[in-house]
Amino acid sequence: MEYTTLGATGTKVSRICLGCMSFGDPDWRDWVLDGAESRRIIERAIDLGINFFDTANMYSRGESERILGDVLGEYDRDWPVIATKVYNSMDDGNPNARGLSRKAIEQELRHSLDRLGVDTVDLYQIHRWDDETPIEETLGTLADAVRRNDVRYVGASSMWAHQFAGALHASDRLGLDRFVTMQNHYNLAYREEEREMIPLCDRENVGVLPWSPLARGYLTRPHDAFLDSVRGGYMDSDDRLSNRIDTYRRNGGEGINERVEELAGEKGVTMAQIALAWLLHQDAVDAPVVGTTSVEHLEDAVEALEIDLSASDLDYLEAPYRPVEIEGHD
Repeated sequence: MEYTTLGATGTKVSRICLGCMSFGDPDWRDWVLDGAESRRIIERAIDLGINFFDTANMYSRGESERILGDVLGEYDRDWPVIATKVYNSMDDGNPNARGLSRKAIEQELRHSLDRLGVDTVDLYQIHRWDDETPIEETLGTLADAVRRNDVRYVGASSMWAHQFAGALHASDRLGLDRFVTMQNHYNLAYREEEREMIPLCDRENVGVLPWSPLARGYLTRPHDAFLDSVRGGYMDSDDRLSNRIDTYRRNGGEGINERVEELAGEKGVTMAQIALAWLLHQDAVDAPVVGTTSVEHLEDAVEALEIDLSASDLDYLEAPYRPVEIEGHD
């Protein structure tokens, strides 16, 4: 395993972050793994040297946090770096169980700490931008959580670059803790973040933690095979997945998919490993957030750290890309 610093902090994290959205309760999403299956993957991740785990209160309505906490609780508490998120509704009957108000953050952070079984969350992230709450209120609440040692660092997730720049400026103006990371939608088939957000993060020494690094599986198998797969079949019933895959395909994605397949064949590795290796070669990226439902795919992801892509390889993979509308801020 390779390690890097988390943004401008001194905390060391593995170059692969294990995304925990697929751990929890299959009743929430039918592709989610139950506790026993989730445990196998988390334990194997630890064996492989992964120390960085990303979850959210909304994943399986808290069950993901609970499973992760139960497994990590059996190991040295000083080992893992745990990240979770707040924003989405945790109780449809309670309007204060969502958003980024002081009340919502404080109560949801307390619940997350309880489910994770820890006194402190290493990285507490706002899952999306809250148009209904002044950013100063959100930042002040997060800073108070840091002062109480409920949280070590604060991070953000997908939003417009001007919103993120405003939040960083507000932190500086008010003397509050800054966001140290940006978890955003970024992969070889979706590179719109390179226009504004990634240059902003680079300038401000903010770590980048890409979500959907494999483009919802689109970069893991040949185009036609993906459309015939179980996940491809979801496109008929899941509007969000359908829109996202359609976005990947429209902006040169089919050509990118073909080139990933070709390069993977030349190097004797999987398509997923080429797609991850491309991200790992981007200077701004600290650690892709890799979600998986199998130990084998997790092991493949870690092996991607060993793949060396030349400048010509990178240019070849990137060449078919074309601009596309923003996707992933909702």
